[in-house]
Amino acid sequence: MYAIVEIAGHQYKVQKDQQVYVNRLSGEEGSKMSFDKVLLTDDNGKVEVGAPVIAGIKVDATIVSHLKADKEIVFKKKRRKGYRVKNGHRQYISLIVIEGIGKAAAKKAPAKKAEVKEAAPKAEKAAAPKKATKKAEAPKDASAE
Repeated sequence: MYAIVEIAGHQYKVQKDQQVYVNRLSGEEGSKMSFDKVLLTDDNGKVEVGAPVIAGIKVDATIVSHLKADKEIVFKKKRRKGYRVKNGHRQYISLIVIEGIGKAAAKKAPAKKAEVKEAAPKAEKAAAPKKATKKAEAPKDASAE
């Protein structure tokens, strides 16, 4: 069984016990997370596609570590001008392990309070009849006659 899930703004194809490098997640190492933006699932040929997400399915994961990715080199050059700039950076990433793909636990609705609201009698106002306001008629164009 695999699923396509959206994690930190990117889409990943994940399976159980798979390690995935994703953009840095806000959480401690060893903490458990669940992602409910599941776009597609495949269970032995039974494909379920969401519109846009599948309700009731979630992906559980554990954060293994936070680290930096390999260095990306950014090189800019304009030919025949003598312009060359070399820069680089390392992205912050998180390594997660997919614990399982399954149905989300049904959320319980909060218990309704057994309060009966009494309808307060409304004071009836004697409404005076409204006067109909008539718009002033525009003068007719003399040249039209």
